[in-house]
Amino acid sequence: MTRPTVLVIAPMPAFPTSAGNRRRLVATCDALARGGFAVDLAYFAHEDQIYRRFGQHPPTDAAAMAGAFQRTFRIEPRAAIPLKTRARHFGLDDWCPDEVVEFVAWYGATYPKTRIVLVNYVFLSRCLAAVPPGTLTLIDTHDRFADRQAQYRPFRAEPNFFYTDTRSEAEGLDRADIVLAIQAEEARYFESLTRARVHLLPPHFPSRRPFRAPGRLARIGFLGHGNDPNLFSIGRFIEVWSADWTPDRPTLVVAGEICTGLGATPRPGVERAGYVACLEDFYDRVDLVVAPMLMGSGLKMKVAEALCFGLPVVGTRIGFEGFSPVARAHRCETVAEVKAMLLEMSGDAHGLAALTEVCADLFAGYNEVTRSAETSLLALLREHVGADLAGESQASPDIREEPVRTTILPGGRLTRVTGLVSSERDSPEHGLLVATARNPPPGSGPYAPERRRWFARAGTDMGSAGDGGVIDAEIVLSPEWVRGRTLPPALRATLAREIVGAVPDWEARASLVGGGSGHITLALALPSHLVTGRHPGAAFLLGPETVTEVTLGTATPLSLTQALPFVSRTRTDLAPVPASLTLDGADVPADDCVLLVLHDDLIGRVALPLGPRA
Repeated sequence: MTRPTVLVIAPMPAFPTSAGNRRRLVATCDALARGGFAVDLAYFAHEDQIYRRFGQHPPTDAAAMAGAFQRTFRIEPRAAIPLKTRARHFGLDDWCPDEVVEFVAWYGATYPKTRIVLVNYVFLSRCLAAVPPGTLTLIDTHDRFADRQAQYRPFRAEPNFFYTDTRSEAEGLDRADIVLAIQAEEARYFESLTRARVHLLPPHFPSRRPFRAPGRLARIGFLGHGNDPNLFSIGRFIEVWSADWTPDRPTLVVAGEICTGLGATPRPGVERAGYVACLEDFYDRVDLVVAPMLMGSGLKMKVAEALCFGLPVVGTRIGFEGFSPVARAHRCETVAEVKAMLLEMSGDAHGLAALTEVCADLFAGYNEVTRSAETSLLALLREHVGADLAGESQASPDIREEPVRTTILPGGRLTRVTGLVSSERDSPEHGLLVATARNPPPGSGPYAPERRRWFARAGTDMGSAGDGGVIDAEIVLSPEWVRGRTLPPALRATLAREIVGAVPDWEARASLVGGGSGHITLALALPSHLVTGRHPGAAFLLGPETVTEVTLGTATPLSLTQALPFVSRTRTDLAPVPASLTLDGADVPADDCVLLVLHDDLIGRVALPLGPRA
């Protein structure tokens, strides 16, 4: 029996579900599946780009997504998603580039029987203009974004996520037929803004374990993603918790990606558990979960998740928004109040039992609301597809797999693996991930999720030479090049010669303007961010016979009336700035050479003519 299809578009992957917005995405898709719908998931690779810009492997599991949904697609951004704006707020469509709109138009022409499109976040609402007539459109809001920056003022900070004004948010919501709100307070707010139908849909969290009351508190836990609200909130709580901590008090266990942003300085009474692959393992280790949130909107998934694992939770009023809390332990105003509440009940078995009972009732009431909301939404969707239920879903496309190919190099090997990425991390079999193709392999569909990846392994006995490992595509780098530097220098230099043949993101032509012992100075056009601030980077000077890894030194803007040669090939947002650039670790080359400039998410190739043609 075939099922009607819903196209879901999201700027985050569904798996691994390591962040609240991913949990919301999966919960919504699960609800659609329970209602008899098939889901096509299109991932606009916004988050992958952001992770790479900060020198991290993107935690994206394309293989898991392909296994969970009818079809999966990947939309590659062609320009950098702006994380800051000089205006008072972002424009409504600043985070929805043409490629998302182009995908929706392509999808509508390719799969015309799909009658429902759901977009995650109001900032992607622009793409709804491309859906075919008669298609039901939904926006899952996740959060309120109008004036979101005001939450940051008490912290003397500015957000690095989207925010806009009320007029723009209303305009975006009006583009949909149905607007989904994650909690009741935001549903009322959206109803005051938009002509669209607003539907409350809190995410359903099925109970995974019965509630259990601890006799005392030995370990309290916080599991979170490294976003600003989590970092600010748990950072403040850590300061308060550790200030006068003594060994007879509970230990705070902080886990998840947030540990990366908390720094390495030890704090009394605080344990950093790092990334958690298995949620059960974390919740088995703690007696109670703390939600000391001081900012943020939407619904705090960490609270719902802890409750579904049967753990009592103590937190702030903001942490429990959307749960209709009544207990004092769920309506604290400050992190100091949260701390006092925890210390008060630390050894109080009766008080902990009472709190656990309150949490069980809270969770039961919450899930009753979610079941009712889900039922009514699914009825709306079925009413729209009506008699066309049969014959809409189609078979998933074949995933293109290629043979593993290896190139033997001096000091190691380079291996190319093609297929769905189960993780963007290193391979025990093939070595360190050094690059990933931006686009699908030849012969795949235009938005296919599979990718070619290249791995390097150092060694002297690497078997017989092969071919096909050479990088000749449009690629993005792994953190090894700029942040990690764990491969031997000789192998890095050899790999640089392979990478220089890849499609560069930008190209320039330099002139030698000075040099001395162990350094040279060039005049050239550079992307503005390499001139205006310090940016992690790696660079290699490649001559006919040699490769030298050099250090990017001082870059100084030049006042020139004539523009210097510069071409941006893969990115539309790179602004060239004339500059002088010092390279440390190299003498003046004798022949023409190429400067390969690598930064977290970009490759630059600079021609340096020094021979008779100079």
